[in-house]
This record gives sequence, structure tokens and C-alpha cells, in this order.
Amino acid sequence: MERTDKNIVRKAVAPRPDDANKGTMGTLLCICGSYGMAGAAMLAAEGALRCGLGLNVCALPESVYPLAAVRIPESVFLPLPQTAQGRLSRENIPLLLSRAESAGAVLIGCGLGLCEDTERIVFSFLEKCEKPMVLDADALNCVAKAPERLKAALAPVIVTPHPGEMARLAGGTAASVNSAREETARSFAAEYGVVTVLKGAGTIIASPEGKALINMTGNSGMATGGSGDVLAGMTASLLAQGAKPFEAAAAGAYLHGLAGDLAAERVGRISLLPRDLIESIPAAFARCV
Repeated sequence: MERTDKNIVRKAVAPRPDDANKGTMGTLLCICGSYGMAGAAMLAAEGALRCGLGLNVCALPESVYPLAAVRIPESVFLPLPQTAQGRLSRENIPLLLSRAESAGAVLIGCGLGLCEDTERIVFSFLEKCEKPMVLDADALNCVAKAPERLKAALAPVIVTPHPGEMARLAGGTAASVNSAREETARSFAAEYGVVTVLKGAGTIIASPEGKALINMTGNSGMATGGSGDVLAGMTASLLAQGAKPFEAAAAGAYLHGLAGDLAAERVGRISLLPRDLIESIPAAFARCV
């Protein structure tokens, strides 16, 4: 398989003109986070902002807002009504869809929590949102109950499953997915019409049209909770800035792994945290563009 490289990053990253402003560099709506999973939303948002995004809008449960606002002063926040379990309520769907209209892309799923309200939000966006989307984490767990609904999406979709999530989406086990990674990613992308990013050592990026790339950046120090949230944010950021879905997915994977490699050079693999990865994103860009 062909590999990702610096050229895919150059294709995905638009030139930054001298007269750029936050309104011209893309807006991302992040629908992420829940009580007990605030970190996922914050890591996704920080990853997105580090990739050149003009404006990040975090839509999250009101109980999570105070934590996130302190951690990410660069983001705009949309604190929303929540369920008794601290998850976004389905009553927010009309407002969320309205806010998506002014965004370049939408990220759904990081730390959302799995419940009927989350399902209603995810499927409503597939059916009604006209902006490209990245589905990660609990959004994928919702879709796993009815993956055929991906076919009804109005806009391009990127899914970013790890092997366990891929097994729930496509059937089988994590072991069976890992034994046929390329075939699994290609098959799912073609059947459901979505760009598929099958995470893991040698991440596979597959398009609905049959193209596939393997990403060889990254290391075992990134095998810790939160790394995938950073990848989702990075990919969605590039998508919001105008990159094509397949190029955004491939460039996001390459930059994410490269940032991880640079972070490992600083702190070692054993001590590497997602926050170290985020801090290395600028250096990763410097290697590519």
C-alpha cells in the first residue's frame, strides 16, 4: 500500500494569506464531552486549535463548561442542558443543527457518553446536517447499532474507529479486524460510503472510491487514553478549513503520528501523554509545510 507522507499534508493544509482572520480560517463545531469525560472534549478541541483553525465552538453539557473554559481560553463555548447523567440532552438538537450551519465541519462523539439522547443527536446529524462530519468514540458506538444509517448521511463522513469499535461496526472481533486491517477498512468505506480511519499501529485510511493509504508515523507511547481524541480534533480541524475528507483524514493521521514521534523524543515513550502530543503539533507542521 502507498504510504502517507508530507505531500498529503501539503495538499490538506491551505496557504495562510497575510490578511487571514478567524472568519476565513474555518469554524469547527465540536459536540463532545459529558460529566466524567470532560478531558475528551478538551483534548479534541486543543488538537483542533493547534492545526490552524480559525474558530472552535465547543458544545458541551453545562456541568463540563467551567472545567473546559479554564483549560481552553481560545475556544468559544456553548454550554447546554444535560440529562440527569450529565450528557447532552436531545432537546439541544435544533440549536446544534442551527449552529452547524455556520461551521465548516462538525466533530461528534469524543466523551459524549452512550445513551438514547446521544443516539438521537448522532442520527439527527447524519440525517439533517449538510456539513462534513467526523464521527469518533461514542458516536461510533451509536452508529454500530444501525450502521446502514451512514448511507443516508447528507454530507461526507469520516469515521475514526479503533479495532474494538471497528469490530462493533463491521462485525467480528478486534483480533479479526487486526488480522485483516486493510481489507476491513476498504470494505467498510466502500459499503457505507464513508472515509474510514482504522486506528492502530499502521493506521489505514480508506476512501469510498477504493483508495487506501497506510500511515507509518507514530509509536507505542501514544497507546494511552486521549490520543484518539486529539486525532479526531486534528482531522476535523483540517476538514473545517476546507480540506477534502480523504486528504483531511490522511494528513491528520500523518501529523498526529509525527507529533507523537517528536513528543517521544522529548519525554520518552513510557511517559508520553496526549498533552505532550498536542505540544508537538507545531513542530510536526514545521517538518511538513
